[in-house]
This record gives sequence, structure tokens and C-alpha cells, in this order.
Amino acid sequence: MPMDAESQLRQGPDEANGLAEAVYFDSGDHRLFGWMHHPSGDSVATLGVVICKPFGYEAICSHRGIRGFAESLAAADLPALRFDYLGTGDSPEIDPKADQIQVWARDVVAAAAELRRRTGVARVCFLGVRLGGLLAMLAAAECTASGLVLISPILSGRRYLRELRTTRMAGAAMAGNGAAADDKTEAGSMEVSGYTLSAATLTSLGKLDFTLLPPPQVPDLLVIDGASMPVAKRWAESVSARTGRTEYLALPGLVEMVMTAPQFAVVPGEMIAATRDWVVELGGRSRAGSDLEIGRVGDCAPVRSTVLTLAEDSGPGSKTITERPVFLGRDGLVFGIVTEPRSGETRRRAVILLNAGADYHIGASRLYVSFARRWAYRGYIVLRMDLAGLGDSRTRPGCPDNDVFPPEALEDIGAAIEFLRTRYGVRDCTLSGLCSGAYHALRAAAAGVPVNRILMVNPQHYFWNPGDTLEMLQLAEIVKNPGVYRERMFSVGAWRRLLSGQVNIVRILRIYMQRPLLAVESATRDIARALRIKLPNDLGSELEEIVARGIRVVFVFAEGDPGIDLLKLQAGASVRRLGERCRIHVIDNADHVFTQSGPRAVMEKVLSEELFAHSDWTVKKGADLEPNR
Repeated sequence: MPMDAESQLRQGPDEANGLAEAVYFDSGDHRLFGWMHHPSGDSVATLGVVICKPFGYEAICSHRGIRGFAESLAAADLPALRFDYLGTGDSPEIDPKADQIQVWARDVVAAAAELRRRTGVARVCFLGVRLGGLLAMLAAAECTASGLVLISPILSGRRYLRELRTTRMAGAAMAGNGAAADDKTEAGSMEVSGYTLSAATLTSLGKLDFTLLPPPQVPDLLVIDGASMPVAKRWAESVSARTGRTEYLALPGLVEMVMTAPQFAVVPGEMIAATRDWVVELGGRSRAGSDLEIGRVGDCAPVRSTVLTLAEDSGPGSKTITERPVFLGRDGLVFGIVTEPRSGETRRRAVILLNAGADYHIGASRLYVSFARRWAYRGYIVLRMDLAGLGDSRTRPGCPDNDVFPPEALEDIGAAIEFLRTRYGVRDCTLSGLCSGAYHALRAAAAGVPVNRILMVNPQHYFWNPGDTLEMLQLAEIVKNPGVYRERMFSVGAWRRLLSGQVNIVRILRIYMQRPLLAVESATRDIARALRIKLPNDLGSELEEIVARGIRVVFVFAEGDPGIDLLKLQAGASVRRLGERCRIHVIDNADHVFTQSGPRAVMEKVLSEELFAHSDWTVKKGADLEPNR
């Protein structure tokens, strides 16, 4: 049976999401979002672990892996806290001029204090991945830590900045549209894959080099490198020679966790097992500590309400919004964050943001957090959610993790709409998403889910069949690549790769053979529609039926995205017939996930205008959710 709305807001960790509890906690004058992973056993822990995530796109890729570390530690009876630094994830925004390194290091110290407060552990170990390793070392210098686990840590800030600049240039070259030049970030800052480091942060990083500093002042240190990227071996050997208790390992899984797109990312089992065993041994040694330390265990302070309050600005009369975690669906499988408008808002309008690929609920480049807060200030209730098996939601028994196109997605969306109707009295509901999120919005509308509008950004699939895989030859590739291959016919480098066997000529031939077949299929479907013959998987007929029910349909595409041509091929003349009832926007100089701030701002403005322009209406008491007319 579905849970009532109040219980969905109040659930404890055992009821809601296994042994993981969504929490907010204080760090200076701001609050941070995190997940408290409680031990699964009855034993009393004296050691806890604070997990420090990497930065930017690496944090998106490694989200499931970081969660895997926390869950493994909790299963070994060690409490673990993973959290979002200020200006990242679900935490509040950060001053764009702030030194993020300084602020984030303080956040790590605050997380350690919160772990002690919630669990009463006497000792804390920091676990840091990539930039999180650098932050863990800075935090350990400010507070007492019993141990450090550093996974491919950033040791030289200057070298890390060179790496980020290389990534930025490579992204611009791959985009091929000059997007990198359209950088509207704060003066002196740097934007990489949609994530910004301030000018003060760049200066701070440029001065940090742990290879020239004294070793971390911790009793025990574990350094884990990726087997194919041994960046910290020499430093670990140097530290070991000076301090003794240092262990170094080179294990597989780093690239697959941190540098692989989320839908293909792999939880690094060997790294997690090695970390768990090392920390368990460290915890065993901590149990032999002083009576004073052991006496502190269980002495926990009361936990504050799990609500985040945000203000639009700091002036008098500033609008405020609130955010809170919720668990939806049967058994609370599905996790989301609800952003609520100020008290007294009566328009009862809502937006549901659906996963972009396997990115978790903050969206690519943290887009969904920006959308949710901006729209909440305009009176909307916004739910950014993870479908079951993605992000922070649990996986259904017998189903795989990270399934971007799960068959049960409609069930999860239905549970979200029911929650919004029951808890908030919502009568106007919008579904929105990027890439696969756009696909799920379309499928929900086609299936008759009660929504008023669908805002779709860069869909690359309009149909998905059971058994399809992301590695298969995709229609989007068939639509886009012939033009690319024609350009490469005049490239000397391309001919060299072809003659040396580096090019899959069979794949290219398959693409060229299927493109004309798509055109023939599109023409056939147009004829069938004119004769009122219903064919399976007919996108044009589906769009006409959706619009006929009064649902507003909006597509937003990056210039050159293959979804545009695919829409024309699969929907045919229906798109022209629908006219203003099916709006299509194309944004220049944008990549698929809008990583550059300029095009991203344009896209957000377009979506906001489409959302606001057709959603003012009067709600009748007791009325059902009905589309605008």
C-alpha cells in the first residue's frame, strides 16, 4: 500500500532507505546536506568515517561509488557520513568569490563534529577521493583525526589545475562549437564541465603542494592509487619513511568510478573492500583507547529538524523557500528533494525533475538544483527525484543498478505525482528532464499520466525496447554521424586511421545503410497518419494524442543535437501540424548537457518562460488534476 504523505516526510532511516538517513547539519553560518549511514549491527562503534567526495564531474561519476564506500563501512558496524560541500550537490549556494578550498576544508571539519554529535564516536577517520583527499588532509591539520584514507589524492594544486585546463580544452575541441569561449563566470574564475572554481580558489590551489609539506599528522594513513594511475606512490613511500604507519595500495577501479560517465560507472569493489578492512582494523585499535574516549560513546546531542531554509537575498522582506528529503513509492524506494515555496503559496503548481541518464537528482552540472530553487521562488513546488536504482534511491529486488531506462519508471513517476497531490494539493503538474529524463517525461504523458505539460531537453530516444543497451548502435548516431563522416573524407588523419585498421568500417556502413531506411519509414508513417492507420511506435501520432488532451509539449535542443533530426524523422509532418502546441527551441553554442554557463543560462530562461507563460489558473476545491486548455 502507498504511504501517506506525512509519513513520507517523517521516515526514519530503517523505514526510509535501509540504514541511510538524509540529514542537514551546520557548518559555520550555513547548513549542509548529507547522508548518515548507520551501523547495521548492535555493537557500539568508537570510530566513524567522514567521506570527502571529489570535485565537479568526478563527483557526479563517482556518486554510486562513494555511496558504496559508506554502505560497506556501515555494514561493518562503522558509522559513515558522506555530504555535499557548500555550493555543491544539495547544499546551499556559495559566494562566487569565496575561496572554495578554505570553505570546503571547514565543511569537512564540521562534518567530523556532526558525526561525533550524532553517533557519539570517540574517533574519526577521513576518507577522501581525488580533491576530497586534499580537503581531508587540510581538515586533519585542523582537528584530531585517527586516520586518513586517501584515494588518488590531489597532492599538487598547480598540477591539478593544469589537468582541469586540459580537460576544459578537450571538451571545447570535442564540442567543436566555440562553447568554451562563451564563459560568463565571475572574473578570473574557471569553469570546467559545468562546474566553477573561483579566482580565490585558483590562487589557493596554486599554492598547495603536499609533496613539499610535512606529512599529515595522523597515527595511520592508507593511500590507494588506481592501478593504471599511480600518482601518489612516491609521496606515500616518502611519508612512510618519515612516519612509519603508512600503507600503500594500487588497485583497479579508479577510472571506472571517477572518470567514467555515470551510466557506465562501476563501484570499485576491491578499493572498497581494502578500505573497509583497513578501517575496521583501525577501529579495533581505537577500542583499546582511553576510558575517557570510550565513555563518550553514545553521548549524542538531539538531532535538528531535517529541513533547509533558503533566502533569495539577504535584504529585508526577502523571499524564503525550504527543502526537505522525501521517500516515495512502495517501501520508500524512491528518494527525492522537495523545494517548497514560501508559506501561504496557494497556486498549487509543481514540477518533477527526472534523472538525466544516470546522473543523480542534482542533474548535469547541478542544473536541477538551480531550476528547483529558481522556480520555488516563483511559487512552484519542485521535486527532483531519483528513479529506483539511480542516485540515492534503492534498487528494486532483482533489478540492476544504474538502469537509465527502467521499465518501472512510470510507477515511480506516478508515486511522485500522487505524493504531490496528497501532500500539497497540487493541481498543475509539469514533468521535465534532460536526455533520458526527457524520454521518461514523454513516455509518462503518452501513457496517460495526469500532467499539464512536459518540458524535454535534448531527448535522444523516443522509444526504448526491453533488451536494448546503451552500447548498441543508436538511432541518434545514425542520424548525426553521416555528416561527420562526410567531413572526415577530406581529412588526412581520418584516412590514416582507416588504412591502419583503427576505424570500424562495418559500423560506418551500417550507419549509412540505416539512414535512408529511416527516411523511408518516416514517409510511410506520414502516409499512414493521413489514412488514419495507427502504426506501432508512431511518435507523430503520440504527440498529436498528447496535445489533444491539452498537454503542452516543449522541446529544447542544443544546436546540432541529433535528437532534433530524429524528432523530424520519427514524428514527420505531425510536428508542423501541431505548430504552437508543440514548441521547439534550439540553443546555439551548447553541448548535450549544457556544460557552459552562457548556453545553460539561455536554456534555463527558455524553460522558465515556457513554464510561467501557461500556468496561471484558478483551482477549484476538490478538482482533479486537469490539463490547461
